[in-house]
Amino acid sequence: MNSRNKNILSCVIAFNIAACNNSTDTPVVHDTVAVQKQQAISCERQPSRFSTKEDKNAPEGMVWIPGGDFTMGTNETGAYSPEQPAHKVKVNGFYMDKTEVTNAEFRKFVDATGYKTIAEQKPDWEQMKNEVPPGTPKPPEEELVPASLVFIPPSHPVGTEDFRQWWNWVPGANWMHPQGPQSDTKGKDDYPVVHIAWDDAAAYAKWAGKRLPTEAEWEFAARGGLEQKRYAWGDDFTPDHHQMANTYQGTFPNKDEGMDGFTGISPAGSFTCNGYGLFDMIGNVWEWCNDWYDADYYKQLAKESAIAINPKGPSKSNDPEEPYAKKRVTKGGSFLCSVNYCVNYRPSARRGTSHDTGSSNVGFRCVEDTK
Repeated sequence: MNSRNKNILSCVIAFNIAACNNSTDTPVVHDTVAVQKQQAISCERQPSRFSTKEDKNAPEGMVWIPGGDFTMGTNETGAYSPEQPAHKVKVNGFYMDKTEVTNAEFRKFVDATGYKTIAEQKPDWEQMKNEVPPGTPKPPEEELVPASLVFIPPSHPVGTEDFRQWWNWVPGANWMHPQGPQSDTKGKDDYPVVHIAWDDAAAYAKWAGKRLPTEAEWEFAARGGLEQKRYAWGDDFTPDHHQMANTYQGTFPNKDEGMDGFTGISPAGSFTCNGYGLFDMIGNVWEWCNDWYDADYYKQLAKESAIAINPKGPSKSNDPEEPYAKKRVTKGGSFLCSVNYCVNYRPSARRGTSHDTGSSNVGFRCVEDTK
């Protein structure tokens, strides 16, 4: 792999190659139809304390998140350093998309505006060279082509130290062709749109009259009214042997056993909603937040005051492991999070992702302020 590809790959997923927390959770096979029935019943019986007046006036496809005080981050033993320490935060109420933005919804935006995502554009070396280590040679012109990162599982067991064994920089891969030029999204209108860079997500949100959530808003919403639980639904990864989110069961990266009903990405809303009526806040695809990523931001917030009010994130990107990359926060984990590779399927988990890079496991959802 050439040096440019290595740099791009490093900027996207360097955070994930940190040592991962060992988990003893043992997922159990759960029929997809049963999961969807469980989801429907759960959301029909949403607790009455969340059925506020604002819910009835929510924009189409959105739910009201009431806001309030909560404990953000975690002090859990073995958690990643960037998600520590736990600290008090208060956010105002807002509306949030029930699901991740889908292919069908993103297509409406593209049809209305003619927008082209970053993955569909030829990379600009003059811009790119400011986000890689000094002295990085310019790639040959024939390699500066529209492309995106695609997860391709190895055919055999491999170690998890070198992510280049499963991430591939594929020319022609984009939101319409998620696996490359030979693929398409036919029959997948209700799947989350992927290969979306932060700039693309922000452009869609602006067009829709919405915005991307702050990291604090996102984590508050993901917790669904629960306080300091390890997962968005409680402390048990598979309560009563139910699969609660689309993650990777088996041995990452070569053997996904699909115990949750899916080997790969799943349609939006395939799993039980949380206490606020939000689907897939955990797993399926990582979701962009508005904030710049600073690996030490939680530590700074904890020192500044007893409680942070509507924090908007740091003023610039700061990742000591990738000091030249300009990163935004992504949250929630994805269908590639596995107990033998990472445990990012938790509300407190966070990572920095290069703002100008998309991949086959990154999407987004939007929020809207009250009028």
